[in-house]
Amino acid sequence: MAANQKSLWPTITLGCILLYLFLPLLATFLFSIAREWQTTILPTGYTFVWYGRLFGDPAFFPALGRSLMVSLAAAILGMTVIIPTVLVVLFYYPRLETMLRFLANLPFVFPPVILAIGLIDLYGHKPLVLTGTIWILLGSYFVLLLPYMYQATANSFRSLDAVTLVMAAEGLGANRLQAFCYVILPNILPGILTAFLLSFSVLFGEFVLANLLTGSAYQTLQLYLYKVSWENGHLASVIVVIYYVFILAATMTILRLQETDAKRKRQKTAAAEEDYLIELS
Repeated sequence: MAANQKSLWPTITLGCILLYLFLPLLATFLFSIAREWQTTILPTGYTFVWYGRLFGDPAFFPALGRSLMVSLAAAILGMTVIIPTVLVVLFYYPRLETMLRFLANLPFVFPPVILAIGLIDLYGHKPLVLTGTIWILLGSYFVLLLPYMYQATANSFRSLDAVTLVMAAEGLGANRLQAFCYVILPNILPGILTAFLLSFSVLFGEFVLANLLTGSAYQTLQLYLYKVSWENGHLASVIVVIYYVFILAATMTILRLQETDAKRKRQKTAAAEEDYLIELS
């Protein structure tokens, strides 16, 4: 009896955690479809009219498109810059890896407000005025995603032992570009995609930099949400639900990629052990 009660504690604890996490989201969804919800425990009626009103707002889809565009562009820029940088440091300048790790983690030290104030002071005056444009938001987002993109990329290279694989490929007659394209890149691709989706998820929900650097001049989804929250709570709840759907899709994709990568590594390990046993026999 005592053993059965003890085994229930992990289930009860997990259930309480899930309830704590999903109850606010469930309440937000109910409010987004509620006709009236003021003095009762549950809404007095349900309707999807708020979704129709939001999708009919001519300012919603442009704001959503801006958020998607700047987040995807910053994530692609980060992937394009960081992957070759990590590769060059690993192969040619391994002593600079500590400095690169330090620089990549600097955004964790400076809050977004401090970063925004510095950028406004630097790019808010002539001759180069970038405040209020997508370009300053793209640059600041690139800085913001550096820690996430760098750590995932560097971990992918380390777990793969890229240096040894490239040396083996060179011993078989391939050059370093061929070794990277045909040996390294296919093996680190799941880790790179995970870093890409994680960076996109972080940037898609960013508010402080977008508010301070561009404001209404380049209205993203978070700025649109802030504006709508002062006008109609039901519409704000609809936006939050849509935002969580995007983040949930990205999270599920990340988990799926990680599971696929782990399965592939287990299969490779099992195949290597089988080949070794065959050689011994």
